[in-house]
Formats: sequence, C-alpha cells, structure tokens
Amino acid sequence: MHAPAEFADIAADVLARIRSRAPRVHCITNSVAQAYTANMLLAAGAIPSMTISPEEIAAFVAGADALLVNLGTFDAERRAAIDVALGALEQGEKPWVLDPVFIERSPARAQFAQSLVSRKPAAVRLNHHEFAALAGGDAAGDAPARFAKHHDTVVALTGATDVVTDGERSAKVANGDPLMGLVTAMGCAGSALVAAALVVERDRWRATIAALVALGVAGEVAAENTSGPGRFASWIIDALHGLDSSTLRARTRVSV
Repeated sequence: MHAPAEFADIAADVLARIRSRAPRVHCITNSVAQAYTANMLLAAGAIPSMTISPEEIAAFVAGADALLVNLGTFDAERRAAIDVALGALEQGEKPWVLDPVFIERSPARAQFAQSLVSRKPAAVRLNHHEFAALAGGDAAGDAPARFAKHHDTVVALTGATDVVTDGERSAKVANGDPLMGLVTAMGCAGSALVAAALVVERDRWRATIAALVALGVAGEVAAENTSGPGRFASWIIDALHGLDSSTLRARTRVSV
C-alpha cells in the first residue's frame, strides 16, 4: 500500500501526463455545466468536446480518449446520446465515467443509472445520497467497496472527505474547500477530470485519486485568494492550470 506522501507524487505525475498527452474527453453532461466543465478540462491540459447531436456523437466519441456520462440533465435527447456514445466507446475499450447526478430525486433517473452500471464504467463518482439510490442501500461500512468489486469499477464517494475504492484498496482524500460546494458544475468538472486521468493512468484507483487530489488542492489554493463563490469559480481554474508538484507535495492529504 502506498504511503500518504506518495499520493502527491502520483497526482503530480498523472497531471503532468495529462498536460503532455492532452487527452480528449467527450462529455455528455448537465446543460448548465458544459462551459465550466470545458474550461476546467482545458486548465488541466485536456481537450473537451460536448456534442449530443445524433448525427455526429458516435464519430466524436470514437475519436475521443474517454467519455463522461453525467445525468444532470435527464432529457430524451441525452438518454439517446448516451446509448449511442457507449456503443461507440465499447468498440475501443476506452474508459468512461458515470456521474449519476440527483438520481435520489427521481426513480426513472435511478433506474437508468442502474442500467448504465452494467455497461462497465471505469469509475462512478457520486455522493452519499446518489450511492444509496444506485446501490439500494446507504454508503456505511464497506458498502462502497462491495459495490466496486461486484461491478468491477472504482467508486469515488464524495463528501467532506472523499472515499475512493476499487473493492480491494481504499483511500480517503481530505483535500478541498467549502466554497467548492457553492459553484455550479464543480462536481461535473471533477468527474471530467477523473475521465482525463483514466486515459493516462491504467490503474483506475490511482487515476481517480490523482484527479480528486488535484481538484481539491486547486480548490484550497483558490480559496486563499477570495472569500466568495463568484471569484472562486474563476480562481480555481487558474489554480488548476498552475498546479505544480511542490504545491501538491505540501498540501495533499490522503489516508489509506
């Protein structure tokens, strides 16, 4: 098992590889999150694309390196686009991330998310309420690990402290700032960063932790420059863009 100090180096290495490779992440995401998610991906060094047009989404996804499926906007057009996108992605065995936003508020949305789990997401990023709706039980104890192992995925359970498990290994990421919860699309952008990390790091558990650490540390750096969510929303983009290994080494808080 890695010592906590090593996770800073893992995060720095994954971030450096994203910047070097510039992976393209196709995002089917919340309509209010598209611009912010794109800007966060660009700040990290990745390349976003966002179309859900039925005439072209298969081509876009086939040319991408990873896919984000976010259920924040649950309309018929996006549901159809998700099916086409996953069909195109499965041909190349590229990673995809499921972000089952607000599934606890809608049985139809929860049922759809449950059907997507069978299509083998590399990672599922969600909060405690969403996990309960997806898994049929709360996230207490080893429930996330059991879910991850059963579905051969990585569960990134977000909260004041994030829990990342692949069923065999688990880690807690304590980085971040409360202002992150006051910016629309912050979680959507975090899931997109996980997708980018999965392109350059084959160990899905390490990749997911690296993305969450990078986002959390960027949030801490941004919060030092402002006390309100408006300026913070732009400062975190700058902080992510300028994030370096020394800052990650000084700030990474991961326990295993």
